[in-house]
Amino acid sequence: MIKSVNLRELIADMLIEITKNGEYSHVVIGQTLEKYQYLPKPDRSFLKKVTNGTIEQMIYIDYILNHYSKVKVNKMKPMIRAILRSSVYQLYFMDRIPSSAVCNEAVKLTAKRGFQNLKGFVNGVLRAIAREGCREILPPIDQVTEYLSVKYSAPEWLVKRWTDTYGKEPTEHMLDYFLHEKNTTIRCNNSKITSIKLKEKLTEDGVKKIMDTPLSYAFEISGYDHLTSLSSFREGLFAVQDMSSMLVAEAAGVQENDLCIDVCAAPGGKTLHVADKLGGTGRVLCGDISEKKAEKIMENVERMGFENVAVHVWDATEFEEELKETADIVLADVPCSGLGVIGRKPDIKFKMNPEGIEELIPLQRKILANVKNYVKPGGVLMFSTCTVNEKENQENVNWFIKENPQFILEDFSEKMPQAIKPLVKNGYLQLLPGECNTDGFFIAKLRRKG
Repeated sequence: MIKSVNLRELIADMLIEITKNGEYSHVVIGQTLEKYQYLPKPDRSFLKKVTNGTIEQMIYIDYILNHYSKVKVNKMKPMIRAILRSSVYQLYFMDRIPSSAVCNEAVKLTAKRGFQNLKGFVNGVLRAIAREGCREILPPIDQVTEYLSVKYSAPEWLVKRWTDTYGKEPTEHMLDYFLHEKNTTIRCNNSKITSIKLKEKLTEDGVKKIMDTPLSYAFEISGYDHLTSLSSFREGLFAVQDMSSMLVAEAAGVQENDLCIDVCAAPGGKTLHVADKLGGTGRVLCGDISEKKAEKIMENVERMGFENVAVHVWDATEFEEELKETADIVLADVPCSGLGVIGRKPDIKFKMNPEGIEELIPLQRKILANVKNYVKPGGVLMFSTCTVNEKENQENVNWFIKENPQFILEDFSEKMPQAIKPLVKNGYLQLLPGECNTDGFFIAKLRRKG
């Protein structure tokens, strides 16, 4: 007999793992869904939606709680904080759940976890919120930074940085995009199947929505149970990859028989894309810094069925003499602040800060300074990040060219889909979150003089 599961208790425990113990939300949610994959689809959807949504809306939720509770959020016990946060999310963002059910379940869970004396407190806060109809509570609109921070649940330092750089309206558009539910973007494994046949296969697998993208081999899908339930996924007929990331291989101009090196490669999206473009020729050498990351790449390589890929545990800051000037293409998607993918990894808002960004820049430059040595004369270094931050992107490119005059920026606009061509400037592309319905992403193409 399958033991009954308290979904709200699981959610509270996941929130503590993420907010108190510092675990990544997508990892914690993924592991929980895998452990409880026997649960009905609606239950698993509830687990994911409430946990992810609570993290996504946490600044706004805390602002509401601090309005109604005499005990401020940062003074609450971790379990009580998790119960209240997830309950407020349900009250405000899940209309189909009666407010009485949310309040009652929160009180029962409070008692179950040993906080009998706090049942009244939890009940009082949630009943007060429900009694007032879950009304919107925001700072004054003329206090732009605080207003946008609370409304879109984004840290004030990020709002200030983006409004200073891009202005209020573009910043609001980016922050709003983060809060929209994302479809899964996939890339057809052209080495195994055509895009047309993949669409047919996905339909047979029961995928309810399959939408085209500006790339003929990429689709957005939704309305399926989970990836591993799709035979097309298990058979390696597609890879999950955002379109912005796919543009790296497009810009690189992969040719048959090229030797390509992909550093910082986990989970392997760009590696697999390059291998697919090689059409069974050439070779891709890839790796990442830990055994766990290398194993994740290998798992995807084996599922997709590529034999021209070699995976290693590899520190991108350490020079490999035997690779000197051997590569036609080097991909360097360096560790970054991840500000462009907050919509998929909302806990980045709480893990990253200005000091953390400053600490990343020397590492990024150290990696670039090392891996440039692998590019043969006439070859290409592709530098990319999944962030929106000039210091990590344009300023790193300017620094690199100044230090390495043998490299020049090369225009790649003609290799881009029509909608993206105008956004390529001076040999690089900065996609803002939501632009062309993609994540925020940066790509620069650096050609080594022959």
